[in-house]
Amino acid sequence: MSEQRTQGPIRRGPGRPGGPGGHMMGPVQKAKDFKGTLKRLTRYLEPEKYRFIVVFFLAAASTIFAIVGPKIMGKATTKLAEGVLAKYDYFMRINAAIQENMPVAVINNLKKQPIPGFDFGYIGKILLLLVAFYAFSALCSYVMGYIMSGVSQNTVYRMRNDVKDKLDRLPLKYFDQRTYGEILSRVTNDMDNIATTLQQSLIQLITSFITVAGILIMMLTISPLMTLIALVSLPVSMLITVQITKRSQKYFASQQKCIGDINGHVEEMYAGHKIVRVFGHEEDSIAKFKEINDRLYKVGWKAQFMSGVIFPVLNFVSNIGYVLICVVGGLLVAHRQIEIGDIQAFIQYTRQFTHPIIQVANIANVLQSTVASAERVFEILDEEEQVPDREDAAVIEFPRGRVKFEHVKFGYKEDAPLMEDLSIDVQAGSTIAIVGPTGAGKTTLVNLIMRFYEVQDGRITIDGVDIMDMKRGDLRALFGMVLQDTWLFNGTIRDNIAYGREGASGGEIVNAARAANADHFIKTLPDGYDTVLNEEASNISQGQKQLLTIARAILADPAILILDEATSNIDTRTEILIKRAMTSLMKGRTSFVIAHRLSTIRDADLILVMNQGAIIEQGSHDELLAGGGFYAELYNSQFVEASA
Repeated sequence: MSEQRTQGPIRRGPGRPGGPGGHMMGPVQKAKDFKGTLKRLTRYLEPEKYRFIVVFFLAAASTIFAIVGPKIMGKATTKLAEGVLAKYDYFMRINAAIQENMPVAVINNLKKQPIPGFDFGYIGKILLLLVAFYAFSALCSYVMGYIMSGVSQNTVYRMRNDVKDKLDRLPLKYFDQRTYGEILSRVTNDMDNIATTLQQSLIQLITSFITVAGILIMMLTISPLMTLIALVSLPVSMLITVQITKRSQKYFASQQKCIGDINGHVEEMYAGHKIVRVFGHEEDSIAKFKEINDRLYKVGWKAQFMSGVIFPVLNFVSNIGYVLICVVGGLLVAHRQIEIGDIQAFIQYTRQFTHPIIQVANIANVLQSTVASAERVFEILDEEEQVPDREDAAVIEFPRGRVKFEHVKFGYKEDAPLMEDLSIDVQAGSTIAIVGPTGAGKTTLVNLIMRFYEVQDGRITIDGVDIMDMKRGDLRALFGMVLQDTWLFNGTIRDNIAYGREGASGGEIVNAARAANADHFIKTLPDGYDTVLNEEASNISQGQKQLLTIARAILADPAILILDEATSNIDTRTEILIKRAMTSLMKGRTSFVIAHRLSTIRDADLILVMNQGAIIEQGSHDELLAGGGFYAELYNSQFVEASA
């Protein structure tokens, strides 16, 4: 059962540009504190340190056996060349004897000598040795990948658990100040980025360093002169790469910005396409899209061109190096300073040498991005937690529902108090309506009762027990809530109603639906109570969603009810039925009703009029109207608007 909020789509950021060199050339998100975050990430890897040691030796063995291969293959090449030269020398001697008109007996004697052949036994041993080396290298790579899969997943598993536990301990204000998409991105995308890097990039980093060092040693053992020639091309390649990267970086940054702009424009236009059509802005929308698309085309073309041109240029430099190596190598073979097979091995090493260097450059960017992801995850883990529950927490066995505010002070910011000295005494079983303009503090009052926020001074008690002395779970079990923004999850209607109380029977669920006047519309659905709501619950109307949330609250049978504009999304006829059901439900229970339509709260026992975090008026509906104050002004303005 996956829980879903009935909210709008979460925006996703633009992807990283593709194409050759896209990973290396694209702009990389960088960490603010690279060293500190990397050190902290390393601590998560400490339980896997012995596996890391094994992986290091496996990587070294795999790389070394792969590096030695060309050198050994060069021996086979040399032996083949010797066979070819011996055969060539044999026929040349016979041909020379014929040319010099030597006696027939001498020529026949030369022909009787065995024709030189190839030492296939030696070559076969070399090939078998190569197969063994490469097979062992592949086996080491397989075991290394298997171990690193466990290392990366175990590490991220621990991080995910820590983040989940941390999110459970964070106060509501943390979630109020951030979008759901941002939090989800840190828990999913950033975690996946870390896992991928640990599993793939770390192995590549280890093998790349060993490969570079090993190839350099093997090249020096063949010929220091040819090694010097090969290394000369390296700084030239790096210089070209740096120059192209500098020029392309700004194009990639512009490309990312344009991708974000075009994604935002398309999403905005499709989300509000009805409004766009009603007000006749189709042509403006199309013109803006074309303008952004043209910019994206121009910077995208330049970015991809710069990204694609780097490899042909590098190949050109490498090919010049190969020509020089072949010429110098041929001269060294002619002077018998090296063997012909060494040239073949050296060219192989030269081709392998630049690849790990480019790989290290790519991994450096990936590592920057990974550490930035880890930093975003650690920011969650470093957030200030809510005050922990007391060990000797109080429990209200038989709640009556008396709620008392005693000189409560609260503000979302320390230097900007919203409530300075709020005192209320709500008697058990009474209905309290809270009214006032937007931002007056109505919902804040309710959030304080349930400890979604902590008071800065004063205290709140329920039945004489300070809510700070109670466990949050026990405290919130006393409440039932129906909010203006409905919340339903992907599941059956029966499951959504049963969410109000664990272990509720089928009969109790049906009775709750009847009390909320939801039973009739549920039975008209194809599968009745077993109808499955989709992820956005868009297969029922907004009013029907609200009826289900009210049925859920009725099933919970709480001691205290909180109704935050609970009937705002329901038609007038259904609202009358709901009000009757709610009136029956609220009997004997303390109820807090937040309302903007003042006609819905005439029968409340007490109406609290709030403005700027303070209660400026209180009394019954008739008393407040007779007083001619702020409430009377609000009520009369709505009455006049309704009449108009």
